[in-house]
Amino acid sequence: MIDFNDSAFIDDPYPALKKLREVGAPFWHEETSMFLAAGFKDASAVLRNRTLGRIFDPKTPESKWESFNWLHSDSILDSEPPKHTRLRSLVMKAFNPKKIEGLRPEIERITASLLDEAAKKHEAQGHFDLIADFAEPLPVKVIAHLLGFPEKDEHLLRPWSQAIVKMYEVSPSIADQEAAQLASDDFAAYVHELMLQRQTNPGTDLVSELAAVREEGEKLNTHELIATCVLLLNAGHEASVNGFGNGMVAALENKTQMAKLNADPDGLALTAVDEFLRFDAPLHLFERTATEDTVIGGVTIKKGQKIASLLGSANRDSAMFENPDELDLSRHPNPHIGFGAGIHFCIGAPLARVEMSVSLPALIKRFGNLELAEKPLRRQSFVLRGYDKVLVRNS
Repeated sequence: MIDFNDSAFIDDPYPALKKLREVGAPFWHEETSMFLAAGFKDASAVLRNRTLGRIFDPKTPESKWESFNWLHSDSILDSEPPKHTRLRSLVMKAFNPKKIEGLRPEIERITASLLDEAAKKHEAQGHFDLIADFAEPLPVKVIAHLLGFPEKDEHLLRPWSQAIVKMYEVSPSIADQEAAQLASDDFAAYVHELMLQRQTNPGTDLVSELAAVREEGEKLNTHELIATCVLLLNAGHEASVNGFGNGMVAALENKTQMAKLNADPDGLALTAVDEFLRFDAPLHLFERTATEDTVIGGVTIKKGQKIASLLGSANRDSAMFENPDELDLSRHPNPHIGFGAGIHFCIGAPLARVEMSVSLPALIKRFGNLELAEKPLRRQSFVLRGYDKVLVRNS
């Protein structure tokens, strides 16, 4: 049976995931006490079925998990209609496509600045870290700009976010749990103070807009506003960091595809971004709970039982994708579910697409013949898949 914590599996889960797809239907996984849907059809159905909901189970003892619990129970990600419908509609009034597209000049400015700094590091030491120097700070700076998060405190976002999202892993350690509790307390307190400041002195940032947003007389209450801002700060950069890092490593390990990207970075940008997200998805597991008996792939998920959509596995399904284990940066169409599907489709997806479609060609144009300087350091995480360190250099 599959072991989600096995280091060899984390390094390359795809051979084992292929065997799971060969089972042909969702099956019970004893370690996680849930069903697993590995094929594209079933994994997609799990995400779209309205009798499979995101039901948050509060952690105990409440005294230690208070902030963590309400940050989730009052968030869009862990709520269902009608609450989810209300929260998402309120947020989308401020987090809309026009506003996201309006960020393009700022994304271009931040991208150019980071590449300037990366070039200095490359000149001084012969390499730079694609994650720490580029893929990570770019979306953090963009989402901080969007929400009006003070630049001097941007360094707090990534550690808080990573500490909280580690709780999505299959078996978080005691140390990870304690770090998540502390990060939840600190993150919530910081955003609450920021919210109070913006209510008194509103600006043009998203926190100010969310604090003032209205829909048929309803508004975000304090916990909902804080939970929404924390979710946006997390979701607004996690997918971009991991999606870009995973995809670039895959491309750098494929000389043919990297040559195509070097030859036409602008022309390949959009299809390359989708292939990054398909080939090595930033999110691999998304669980749901049956609110009534539900049949997926001929298997009955009884009310109260959990089932997980294995997104990364689904994106390698030969029933949906031709040559699924091959990276093809010009792949089109590409109906991957790297951002999820259904009502919980990643709210940060449009922003991540714009960021990656700007930053990818800019990176390639600045460093025309990138190569790996050493073996990339993979984060020991299956659910949120990414790299901690990717040193690159000009060949």
